[in-house]
Amino acid sequence: MTFRTKLLIVSSLTVAGAVTIVTGGVLVAARQVFERVDAERQEALLEQFKREIKTQGAAVSAAVVRAASSTLLTRMAAEANQPEPDFASFYTDAQVLAENTGLEFLDITRKDLMVLSSAHWPVRFGYKNDWRSCIECKPNQAFLTKIPLPDGTTAMALAAFQRQGDLILLGAKRLDAAFMKALGEAPGVRTLLWVGPQECFSAGGPVALSAEFQNLVVEALRKPVVSRRIGNEAYLAVPLQQNGAVFGVLLVGTSLQQQITLERSILKIGFWVAAGGILLGVLLGWWATERVTRPVNELARGARDVAAGNWSAKVNVPAGDEMGELADAFNRMTAELVERQNRALQAERVAAWRELARRLAHELKNPLFPLQITIENMQRARAAGAQEFDETFQEGARTLLDEVRNFKTIIGRFSDFSRMPPPQFERVNIGDAISDAVRLYEAQLSLNDIRVHAQVSCAALTIDADPDQLRRALGNLILNAIDAMPNGGSLTFSVVGLEHAVRIAVTDTGQGLTEEEGSRLFTPYYTTKQHGTGLGLAIVQGVVSDHQGTIIVESGTGRGATFIIELPITQRAAERP
Repeated sequence: MTFRTKLLIVSSLTVAGAVTIVTGGVLVAARQVFERVDAERQEALLEQFKREIKTQGAAVSAAVVRAASSTLLTRMAAEANQPEPDFASFYTDAQVLAENTGLEFLDITRKDLMVLSSAHWPVRFGYKNDWRSCIECKPNQAFLTKIPLPDGTTAMALAAFQRQGDLILLGAKRLDAAFMKALGEAPGVRTLLWVGPQECFSAGGPVALSAEFQNLVVEALRKPVVSRRIGNEAYLAVPLQQNGAVFGVLLVGTSLQQQITLERSILKIGFWVAAGGILLGVLLGWWATERVTRPVNELARGARDVAAGNWSAKVNVPAGDEMGELADAFNRMTAELVERQNRALQAERVAAWRELARRLAHELKNPLFPLQITIENMQRARAAGAQEFDETFQEGARTLLDEVRNFKTIIGRFSDFSRMPPPQFERVNIGDAISDAVRLYEAQLSLNDIRVHAQVSCAALTIDADPDQLRRALGNLILNAIDAMPNGGSLTFSVVGLEHAVRIAVTDTGQGLTEEEGSRLFTPYYTTKQHGTGLGLAIVQGVVSDHQGTIIVESGTGRGATFIIELPITQRAAERP
């Protein structure tokens, strides 16, 4: 894809993106405004509902007080004080009191709530009243309750009670469509009152709830407040409770039609503005690319020349704007590139030799101290006499030989690291390479009580590799495992063939590595051991890298370490000797 095409695409997408962001911002702002207005409407209706409940509750309480102070109830209270009261003559008194006070439901009971007279259900005489669900309420305090009806249904009502001697008078008014109508719905707002599985009504009368409304009611019975969008309306469901018991759910819905219409208009306007902006962006982009493409092509040609090795490449861009400044900077860059590169290479070589010298001096200095002590001991023993000298000589000789071997090991490691030859690829059997590496260190493994296990998924699994370098890398991992398990343990080789590679996992049961040690483990000269050059794992990484593979370590303190190597099965032809 050319720069001109990219620039046209970027300019078009920039304009379209800006229009999209603005349109989205306007949509979000409009939606937030509508949601705030809807919330205010719903809150106002809820407050109106609470006020209406309070007003209706006060009316019910006043009616119950009037009924309690009536002559009929006074006579019944006097009869209740008799040794053997007879309430049969008061069977219809509750109906009379209900008519006089405007109460739809009225029960007169004894202290134990045994019904003596009922206005709405006369045959309940002698049964216990079961709709006074708020016995903890104070007299004249209205409360919500469900009242059972003769037809087996229930009615949501506002109720109150009053004591008269040994009698209790309970009165209530139904919450129905008339009550909802008194709330006075605002335009675009609908109110529903759910009072039972098959009972729901609005200001217009009973309403049959759809499955979505029923699910909303079920959720509202479990949560304090639930909001949900149903169709083109947003509903707020508030459970009606009395002392923890839910008697119904108030559903307040606001119409979203205006919001939907406005959002569609905004989207339509945004679409046309975006289309016009894209067209304008294409025209501006075409004009801009005509002024930019030629200088850029010239710079690209110069960059290709530099990449091909022509460090003195120059570009000729006569423009006097930023592109001209860029061309001048490119020409100055090519003039200074060789000089800077030479200086950088020289500095890098000096730093590398300094680091190598520092590390070598550090590693060689460690064995010098025991050599010095041993020679001084031998000198003192020689001065003390022949017998003591002979004993000291034997011990000192062993120490000197050990330290000489240590010198040879250090020098050998540095030599291996410095002369890593390019790999000579040939077909190598992974299982045989592991066996050869283990055989070389079999004595050390046995001496350190380390058991070796090999799990190779296919005995004939072969890859393109340098056998000597591969055995050297595996040998360094074995030595690393021996150092990690001074008290013995288990070393496991696991080989799995992948689609285009082979995965070799070397797992030990040593003390493991911390996160910091794992991150620096392959750094040259870094070691976690008291005696070590820090080159073993660096050599392993070098071999794996030369084979176009990868190596990682998985470990944790106290749970061993696993080195995972992935090597390609076949090397690319260009990399072969």
